[in-house]
Formats: sequence, structure tokens, C-alpha cells
Amino acid sequence: MNLLKVTIILLTCFFSANLTAQDTKTILFFGDSITAGYGIEEEDAFPARIQTKIDSLNLNYRTVNAGLSGETSAGGLRRVDWILQQPINIFVLELGGNDGLRGIDPENTKENLRGIIDKVQNTYPDVTIVLTGMESPPNMGSDYTERFRQIYFELNNEFDVVFMPFILEDVAGDPELNLPDGIHPTAKGHHIVAKNLWQYLRPIL
Repeated sequence: MNLLKVTIILLTCFFSANLTAQDTKTILFFGDSITAGYGIEEEDAFPARIQTKIDSLNLNYRTVNAGLSGETSAGGLRRVDWILQQPINIFVLELGGNDGLRGIDPENTKENLRGIIDKVQNTYPDVTIVLTGMESPPNMGSDYTERFRQIYFELNNEFDVVFMPFILEDVAGDPELNLPDGIHPTAKGHHIVAKNLWQYLRPIL
């Protein structure tokens, strides 16, 4: 093989590698301790499990875990501008759980989540947003619980998003799938969260 052919092959590999790197798309998980994987190893949290599934299918996506334990919707609204400094193709919004635990007015939570969605869409008009719903604890009363649940459905109707009604579907309330605090999923619980969320993500990918 002559030098010219070797040079052409090397240049082709170089540009192909760079093109692949540039074409890699980003899925950003923006949430609280559920997303962060509180109480378990980060590789067991559902965003990492989603990455494992993506890799097994050779899909050109990378996941970024931007979960922050204790984060409220108001904190997320303040933090999102910094997060949006990196290019994002899919934005998974998982917030509101701590609002419900603190009894924050659901209307405030709704406005904060609306503000986050607005900022994401204004920064990246072509982004796909996946909105995950949350439930408030029953001790807040049935009126509060129902109103809290409805804000996610209303945001789904207002914005062009992919909507998962409850991020902890099939996990919440099961002692075997949650840590002793009864709030945060175990590694096994995160496996189920990832499996359920994948049903919403797979058609997008």
C-alpha cells in the first residue's frame, strides 16, 4: 500500500471520528434526588441505566445526570440557565417532588416548571422535552394531592412535550423497591423507573 493510500485512509478515519463525536446527541436529566440516585451508586440510578440501554443498541446519545438532591422547582428554575450552557437534544424534566413534600402551593410549582420549559425551548427550539409527573404524599389531603397531580397534565396540554404521568410508576409505595425512608428508590427500583421511562424515550431516539 503506497503512502498516498495510507494518508487517505488515515484522513478518512480522522474525519469520521470527529464527525461521530460532533453528531453525538445529549440527553440531559434535570431533577432532584430521584434523578441523582440518592442513597445508591450513581451507576445504578435510572439515567445511568438508560445510558447502558442506549449503548447496547449502539445509539449515538450520551446521558448527563443533572440531578440535585433537595432541589425544588424554584431551585431548578434558578439553576437551569447554567445547565443550558451545554448543547441539549433531549431534556428530561423530573422536579416537583420536594415541593409536594413541603406543601408548596401547586400553582407556584406549576409556574416554576413552566418557566423551566420556556427557558429550555427558547434556548434550544428543536429540543425534545420529556416531562415526568410526580405525586404528593397523601398526608397533604386529597384536595392538595389532586391539584398537585393535575398541574403536570395541564403543562402537558400547554406545551409540546412527551409526558410520563408518574416517574415512580410501579415503584412508589413498595417497601422492597424503596429505601427505608419510603421515598427514594433502591437500585432495583431505579431499574423499574428506567424500564418505564425507556418506553417514552425509545420512540424519540
